[in-house]
Amino acid sequence: MADTQLPNGAPKTTQSKAASRPAQSKSQSTKARPNNARIAMERQIADLKHEIARIDDMLAEQASHVAKEASGWYDSASRRATKVTRSLGNRAYSVSEAVKGNPGTVSSAMVIGAIAGFVVGMVLGSAPSRRRDHWWS
Repeated sequence: MADTQLPNGAPKTTQSKAASRPAQSKSQSTKARPNNARIAMERQIADLKHEIARIDDMLAEQASHVAKEASGWYDSASRRATKVTRSLGNRAYSVSEAVKGNPGTVSSAMVIGAIAGFVVGMVLGSAPSRRRDHWWS
């Protein structure tokens, strides 16, 4: 065994070398721990960024799907509204043509409808009511 001297002049033995190694490994391990923790944290951050990017892609895909579906609904509703508008226009045209062709018939039908409405109103108004709590009574 070769003994060497320590800086203070004392001889260095194998026990003193072994005793000095744990101190060195402790100091190295304390330096390595923060570095390992930093590396682990950076990996977790990178994983989280990857997960967020994946979620963003999924949301964009779903938004695109919803936009296409809404566009389809809008197109369908637009086509239906166009058909209804044309149908109402055609009916209004046919009614106006009938009125132009038979003005006397239409006016007599209006007068008969007004008289019928007036009679119904009078009958309902004169019917005995159990409870009259109106402001005009």
